[in-house]
Amino acid sequence: MRLLEWGHKKVSLHSFGDHEIPPYAILSHTWGDDEDEVTFKDVMEGSGKGRREYRKIEFCAKQAATDGLRYFWVDTCCINKEISSELTEAITSMFRWYQKAAKCYVYLPDVHSDNAQKPWESAMRKSRWFTRGWTLQELIAPRQVEFYSLEGKCLGDRRSMESLIQEITRIPVDVLRGEALSKFSDEEKFRWARDRQTKRPEDKVYSLLGIFGVSLIMNYGEGIQEAHLRLEDAI
Repeated sequence: MRLLEWGHKKVSLHSFGDHEIPPYAILSHTWGDDEDEVTFKDVMEGSGKGRREYRKIEFCAKQAATDGLRYFWVDTCCINKEISSELTEAITSMFRWYQKAAKCYVYLPDVHSDNAQKPWESAMRKSRWFTRGWTLQELIAPRQVEFYSLEGKCLGDRRSMESLIQEITRIPVDVLRGEALSKFSDEEKFRWARDRQTKRPEDKVYSLLGIFGVSLIMNYGEGIQEAHLRLEDAI
């Protein structure tokens, strides 16, 4: 697993074996345009500061430091997506990585905490974060989830906001409190994800692997129907 470290006003990458992973924070976010995101290559080359979404990296780094965490993980730049085997391994491990994080920071760029004319709670109900496929497991898997506005202000955590989150997602409060997913039917789990969208059709299925506790070989191009059939067979 690769983790980021902030130092001398820049980020660097470090690799850890499964039995030597230190405490870390993890970021949950929605992707912007590809050209705006900071990539693995950007970090390795020491570039990326000019990209629009670098603000997410800075936010996560500073919040992790505030919480006493030296390392943090962000998918855009901790995974080398140009290597298909690495991408497959990352997708398979994603649920576990979120589960083992000391803290998960949900960054909501479409929610402003300093706009008195539009209370943040109203904006949060409409946030894009609640409509994306990958963020379902990022809401459920971590032990502690905190929500932050564009300005980096903490709006609350999953427990304090469970009623609002349940209203938005229709996910039972017991799930938000960490109840074992095995206690919920497959039909219920599919229902939680039904209206969520992903950029690549197959990811609507692949993003559910951790929730169902199964593994699949990634096969982009197979189409969502074939991917769904393979998931049902694995379940």
